[in-house]
Amino acid sequence: MTIRYLGHASFLVAAADGANIVFDPYQPGAFNGAIGYGRMSEPAAVVAISHDHADHNFAAGVPGSPQVIRTPGAHWAGSVRLRGIAAKHDASNGEARGDNVVFCAEIDGVRLCHLGDLGHELSDAQVTEIGPVEVLLCPVGGTFTIDCEGATRVMQALRPRITIPMHFKTPKANLPIAPVDDFLRGKHNVRREGGSEITVTPETLPPEPLLIVLEPAL
Repeated sequence: MTIRYLGHASFLVAAADGANIVFDPYQPGAFNGAIGYGRMSEPAAVVAISHDHADHNFAAGVPGSPQVIRTPGAHWAGSVRLRGIAAKHDASNGEARGDNVVFCAEIDGVRLCHLGDLGHELSDAQVTEIGPVEVLLCPVGGTFTIDCEGATRVMQALRPRITIPMHFKTPKANLPIAPVDDFLRGKHNVRREGGSEITVTPETLPPEPLLIVLEPAL
């Protein structure tokens, strides 16, 4: 599969059979222009939305006529089975910012997990429900999600082979969140890709855990 980081918490994941899945599409210009990433141009068969905030739920901005998935449970999207795991957008059981759905999928033999706007560390039951993870898409910016320390502990609990940070401050995300360097500080096996896209297969998974930083495409 190919993973393309669009910006903020949005990724386009393309399976070998041509099926495109977009996770958490943002609305360009949302929050009085704080979301400065560009419009999406590639069509998708499926859009997975972790929660109903404008920087994550803009399915209308994804070309094509995608199937939109917003809820926990098992969902079939063509050849891909998505599983939604119930979580919260904050550490007070959703009282501050509501619910969040963690999405997991096995695509081309690789187990991928998108944490959405996870606002708390995972319980043992949630870790078990998520199951084995090989590629983790993880928020790290804090304020509205887990911060760099919380993200590190979530990563340690799930033990992915590849972790790709998301939802961090950039020149196009004018939000009170931390830059990705705060999360990377003191960590080893970090690779700055220098682009927005990687291809992952079971054969190319690294033998040791690896942090890969992608540049937003849009």
